[in-house]
Amino acid sequence: MKKIEFKQVESCCSPTLAEKQLSLQEPVHRGELSHLPVAIIGAGPIGLAAAAHLIEAGQSFIIFEAGSKVGENISKWGHVCLFSPWQYNVDKAAGRLLAKAGWLAPSSDGLPTGHELRDQYLRPLAELSEIKSYLHLNTRVVGISRKNADKMKTADREKQPFLIYVEEVGKAKRYETRAVIDASGTWGNANPVLSSGVLTSGEKALHKQIFYGIPDVLGEDRDRYADKHIAIVGGGHSASNTLLDLAKLQETNSHTKLTWIMRRDQLKEAYGGEANDQLEARGKLGSRMHQLVDAGKVNVITPFHIQELQQKGDQVTIIGEQRGVIQEIAQVDEIIVNTGSRPDFTFLRELRLSIDQITESVETLAPLIDPNVHSCGTVRPHGEKELRQMEQGLYIVGMKSYGRAPTFLMATGYEQVRSVVAFLVGDLEAALKVELDLPETGVCSVNRQQVKVVAEEKGDCSTSCTN
Repeated sequence: MKKIEFKQVESCCSPTLAEKQLSLQEPVHRGELSHLPVAIIGAGPIGLAAAAHLIEAGQSFIIFEAGSKVGENISKWGHVCLFSPWQYNVDKAAGRLLAKAGWLAPSSDGLPTGHELRDQYLRPLAELSEIKSYLHLNTRVVGISRKNADKMKTADREKQPFLIYVEEVGKAKRYETRAVIDASGTWGNANPVLSSGVLTSGEKALHKQIFYGIPDVLGEDRDRYADKHIAIVGGGHSASNTLLDLAKLQETNSHTKLTWIMRRDQLKEAYGGEANDQLEARGKLGSRMHQLVDAGKVNVITPFHIQELQQKGDQVTIIGEQRGVIQEIAQVDEIIVNTGSRPDFTFLRELRLSIDQITESVETLAPLIDPNVHSCGTVRPHGEKELRQMEQGLYIVGMKSYGRAPTFLMATGYEQVRSVVAFLVGDLEAALKVELDLPETGVCSVNRQQVKVVAEEKGDCSTSCTN
């Protein structure tokens, strides 16, 4: 790795807030801790992008990935096709490293599936010698603290290295680092089916009949759902696309019964603007759902607030409240939950966090990513300054930085880590100059065959690619 020459920040006037902050974080990039690596949690697109930027900056790092391979969570929705083309899905620093190794980039306007994103981009990136040597797979982070200091201790806190406690291939280990970039995402931490947001023992007991996310109902999951009574929970675009695929399954398996459960007051809210929608793709998705419901292929129950699940033989009874009256949805074989996901802060418990109490996003980001105002393409660019935590040297990036908000895009995360790495190496100017090139569409993904079917939900900003 090349040697970095750090620039001094000079000013004839009073130092700016950013300059003061750079001074405060000096131990992160030089001094007693400079020999330690930067820890990256998660070997998904954003975590690997952070590694690429650190390589270009000549900085040491270590990556912890809980899965057995990079992009582990992406594998869980590998059949799903992204709306954003390759040009928005490849980090610039990562692309430069790959190009040096002879990598042939996919067509910039092509639309990858999750499997293609993993196999054609993430895996080649992880195989580069500059990354592979520092990548720890099957390594779950179970706790992070400051050396010799729990959350309560303040004196000289920023001078102590971070201690990363992990379970690596079943063995407990500990690593010291000078900074932490948490890119662990939220995909594996789905919201519960109950309207209260509480995960109960009853829901846990039914895990074999509940799927969180977008199943491959026209592929490997076909037998699981064919000729079954399926309850789809959620009122967003992911639920709509799940239903559209199930409706196709229904065409060849006539005993397949679909029940759509939402909390919305009015069904028409789920259709969006249809023909009047400024986003043509989103409008078409709403129109197709409208047609599906009008054709009587889906039984819609809304507003319905699920309060309890009960096992009845081999089936499930869903109990909830509809306009003040307790109702039951009986004889359900399978439940598909499309209600989004939430961040897990368990292993960050001994660090000082700045987290918004409503969105569970990085606190400064909360007013910028309000899903009632912003769509995927309208969140303004942001970087290190907005991502700072109370714990100096700690950054929560990527999907996890957005908490429960449903508007994250990979391109946003790439710019986040570029800015964070610039700050960690002392390039204040580059850290503050944050730019993001996104189409003003709010679109996250598209169905290849149907061309412009939109999905806009946390993590599963997508829709199935069907053949």
